[in-house]
Amino acid sequence: MEIDEELTLKKIQIFLAFMRNGNLSKTAGEMQISNVSVHKALHSLESALRCPLFKHEGRNLIPLKSAYVLQEHAHKLVQDIVTTVNKTREAAGFAAKVLNLGSLYSLTVNTLPNVISRLKLRRGELDIQLLLSSNLDLVKKLKSTELDAIIVALNETTQDSDFESLPMFQDSIYLAVNTHSPIAKLHEVDLSILKDETFLTLSKGFATRNDSDIVFEKAGIDPKVFLQVSDIFTLISMVSTGVGLALLPGRISSIYESSVKLIPLQKPYQIKQEIGLVFLKSKERDPNLLALIAECRMFAKEYLEM
Repeated sequence: MEIDEELTLKKIQIFLAFMRNGNLSKTAGEMQISNVSVHKALHSLESALRCPLFKHEGRNLIPLKSAYVLQEHAHKLVQDIVTTVNKTREAAGFAAKVLNLGSLYSLTVNTLPNVISRLKLRRGELDIQLLLSSNLDLVKKLKSTELDAIIVALNETTQDSDFESLPMFQDSIYLAVNTHSPIAKLHEVDLSILKDETFLTLSKGFATRNDSDIVFEKAGIDPKVFLQVSDIFTLISMVSTGVGLALLPGRISSIYESSVKLIPLQKPYQIKQEIGLVFLKSKERDPNLLALIAECRMFAKEYLEM
């Protein structure tokens, strides 16, 4: 049987509301439409079904047996539609029970614990899956929808027409040295005089590696790189043992603070790293993402007040 195009879900919802309320005025109030619109919807529904649903007694509409049959099956139909929509949205990552969040290793020191703990208070049922990687890798995974959102450095890798971003705070890049190094006595450092020093760096794709390359170029030096590593904690550990120097963000200052000192760079070589939340514009109305955005905004506000 071909279904008449006039048979719409909206009209069925109006019909069910009328069957619950028993009159036009209450139905109109519930559906936030006029009495006339309710009457037209019911009449149109009868035309689409090609059978009467009500008999008229004065101004009252009295349900026939056909109306009660339709009510029983339509109620299940609407429930099935709601379930279908919810499951479809969950499959697309909207309002799912799991939030796949990506971020940088360095943000596990303070930023992530703060944001995640408060997000769990807001949405206790939410299971948060955290992936730590490089800026470049996380951006690729966000683009392919493997991740719902990422908290990373906002730079050229995050400039995409499909993305929306929320800046959270700025961080400076410092020279990290072993506390026993003669350089540790300096209050600020001219990077250009360190061309003969041995450096350690993160692998390509990491935001701090990208910023380090920019700083080295500003200083006009081609650093002697002894070792490249894939996480910032290994890098700090290597600096703490005196293996070499590194350029690192200030947010890691509490790690190995007894053995690693962060020295500000002189003005010509200073660089700011902006950290923020990035997500797909197509998902910006997802309830889980809205909760995350709210917590990131709160973190950004409190960071400015510190």
